[in-house]
Amino acid sequence: MTLPIAWVDAREAVFEAGSAVASGAVPVPLAESDGLTLAEPLTTLTALPAFPTSSVDGWAVRGAAPWRITGRVLAGDVAQPLTADGTCVEIATGGMVPEGTDHVVRIEDSKVDGDQVLSGEPRKVPDWRLIGEEAALGDELLPAGAPITPGVIGLAAACGYDTLLCRPKPRSALLVFGDELLTAGVPGAGRVRDALGPSLPSWLRRAGTEVVHHRAPVADTLEDHVAALKAAVDAGAEVICTTGGTMHGPVDHLHPALAELGATYVVNTVAVRPGFPMLVAQLPGGQFVAGLPGNPQSTFVALVSLVLPLLAGLAGRPRPVHSTVSLGADIPGRGDFTHLALVRRDPVDGLAYPVAHAGSSMLRGLANSIGFAVIPPGGRGLAGTPAQLVPLPMLDGERV
Repeated sequence: MTLPIAWVDAREAVFEAGSAVASGAVPVPLAESDGLTLAEPLTTLTALPAFPTSSVDGWAVRGAAPWRITGRVLAGDVAQPLTADGTCVEIATGGMVPEGTDHVVRIEDSKVDGDQVLSGEPRKVPDWRLIGEEAALGDELLPAGAPITPGVIGLAAACGYDTLLCRPKPRSALLVFGDELLTAGVPGAGRVRDALGPSLPSWLRRAGTEVVHHRAPVADTLEDHVAALKAAVDAGAEVICTTGGTMHGPVDHLHPALAELGATYVVNTVAVRPGFPMLVAQLPGGQFVAGLPGNPQSTFVALVSLVLPLLAGLAGRPRPVHSTVSLGADIPGRGDFTHLALVRRDPVDGLAYPVAHAGSSMLRGLANSIGFAVIPPGGRGLAGTPAQLVPLPMLDGERV
């Protein structure tokens, strides 16, 4: 019998395995790069701003008032220098501040008569942006491995990038095992509704993958398991997530199917509760099979425990970072096993509380949670103390 590996060691093992075969970098147009990963640091191609710009509508003045108006600078114009004291140009917000300018005076702070600005008092804080005020030429703005968001795309465009060198999204597949599963209608007569087939692809997309293949259910025979895994490989999946069949019961065919396909285990059972009969194996072609338990909550424990760090490695991203929450109630430990306990965040006091309806076969608690509080082996969570949080995968804009 295989002894379970420690939870922290299992996460490190799958991250390293994914990192070892991460996809090469490709240039991607900015508009198509959202959700990908930077393959090299994002550095400035020019100072930001590249030239001094007015932050208000007003007058770029030289010397003391009054100032003779000699021209106008709009955003996008190339400003000619101010060479004589007592002169100024009208300037629009975003306009290039002329060389020789002493101050920018706001329209509302000035008095104008014909072609002269008779008076005007500059504000104490200069009303223009200096060259390199945001970043100098060559500054590193983001490291390699950073996820590309709309904010990153905008920053890259401001720096002058047309494309970004990216690592593509890992391609994933989902195979749901089980003759007992219904794909429509109300459960009954010994059969249960498949809750993982409709939901796991969305979780995988939130985790940063492109789902290229999905089959549910797969019949409980060795032949169908092998055929389904081969079909997922043929569809181009780099990570094949399966649900169910991770034990060694009479209809658990995942281990024999992996043996038939010549797979080697990266991780085989993890000392975590719930969900310890989870695994990651690698096929001879380099594809990974992530075997998730069939009980829904155990499935998601396996997802955050093994699939997320595996995907991070494949995408060239850093190891997933845990956040910290303050517990609002005690959470029991699970002996020598790490306990991943579903928690919700209270909107009033901001503390994390264990959720009800969190049995291995239940989904009600998951639907109301922000993630899993980590209770280390041999310990317990105490109200008022901090705990690590493994968040569920989130879309941009969703909050933990």
